[in-house]
Amino acid sequence: MRKSEARKLIGEAVKAWEAEEWQRSADLYERVLARFPDEEPSAVWWYDAALAHKFLRNWDKALDLGREAAARSPRGEGDPAYWNLGIAATILRDWTTARDAWDGFGIELPEGEGEIAGRFGAACVRLDTDGEREVVWIERLCPARGRVVNVPVTGGRRYGEIVVHDGEPKGERVYDGTTFPVFDELALFEPSPLPTLEVTVAAGEASDLEALLALFTEHGFGAEPASAVRMLCACCSEGTHQQGREVLAGAQAVALAAPEPEARGLLERWAEEKAIGRSWSGLERVG
Repeated sequence: MRKSEARKLIGEAVKAWEAEEWQRSADLYERVLARFPDEEPSAVWWYDAALAHKFLRNWDKALDLGREAAARSPRGEGDPAYWNLGIAATILRDWTTARDAWDGFGIELPEGEGEIAGRFGAACVRLDTDGEREVVWIERLCPARGRVVNVPVTGGRRYGEIVVHDGEPKGERVYDGTTFPVFDELALFEPSPLPTLEVTVAAGEASDLEALLALFTEHGFGAEPASAVRMLCACCSEGTHQQGREVLAGAQAVALAAPEPEARGLLERWAEEKAIGRSWSGLERVG
């Protein structure tokens, strides 16, 4: 392959990229890279080819090409080649590569080997299940993984599951004066064993409902009142929104994440703690 032919193929790869023809773009880049792996612009070509496979969710290829892109990128300067490599390595559970990628990006990790289980703060993730989308809160375990700490209303999703998310924020949520990014989900990394239940709760005062939510949280379970769920269109979801949990008195549905026997026991305990103003009914499994 001559350089003139390579330039033509790169031009076609760019056009395919702009048309979001990810497979064609990646194939064209790889044809050129097989002959010219280390030209001055090759780091960009490796990066774009790896990113195209990330969009295709072809994680093996994203990992292989991402290694090449990272090898030609500066370490410790926040280069996105390392971030995308870290995502692919995380999804494939290649922890040695993931740790090196995050270090190359410039992120300090907890010491150790193997799976990363750190405290990287709170964020939000937009779950995506068969076209159904829902923004939930997560506790970040590493730069690209987080544990869901809401009880999702989307069918098939659960409190406590671990998801892999993208690195580019698509929206913000503001809670108590602090702004948190919203990331898009890339993959369900680990499912949760906790089923989703629904119960109708009558609370005489808002503090009664607060007590119920706190009781489930104390036992490592989840509880989400219907009043806390806000419906947003796709466009609005990617904007900036004030976030808070509205806890109201009266009767409403509450989603629970707990085994049914434990949930029933906690509900009974909660109701018995106050003779008037607390009751529940209709506990059933919904997911």
